[in-house]
Amino acid sequence: MNNIAAKYKGLITGAIMIAISMGIFAWQKSFDSSLQNFVYVTYVLGIIWTLFSYKQQTNSTASFKAYFSESFKCFIVVTLMMVLFTLFFILLHPELKEQMGVLMREDMAKMKDQTPLDIENSINSAKKFFLPGYLMAAVLANLFIGTLVTVITGGFLSTQRRN
Repeated sequence: MNNIAAKYKGLITGAIMIAISMGIFAWQKSFDSSLQNFVYVTYVLGIIWTLFSYKQQTNSTASFKAYFSESFKCFIVVTLMMVLFTLFFILLHPELKEQMGVLMREDMAKMKDQTPLDIENSINSAKKFFLPGYLMAAVLANLFIGTLVTVITGGFLSTQRRN
């Protein structure tokens, strides 16, 4: 199983992450759950799997640059999959935008310094940027986590290389 290319490990990892996310949503009707941490744990494990497999393939002689390059192939595929999943999921569930508006209206109504017009304008503005905001968050979060895990794990593995 160690001879699977990094991009295919990314496909496998992304597919598992999407399956977990869909399971959480089906069970809880929301992504606002601590169960969402299982998605991130899966992501981290997929990247670590890629790096340790690469370490075995190179007989522990790879540089940090080589580890980063290999891991990038995995986490960029996962990032793309999660962004596409987010896009299609939000497009298929327009009620999520409306739910956000309802929650936002409730929160803003508690603030006495907002007029009803200010509240409506804020909600309309938030709805306008709902999809781009979620997509941007998915891209940045996945790239950040992928880079962080790669830097830490790749750095650790590259310091242990055989010369």
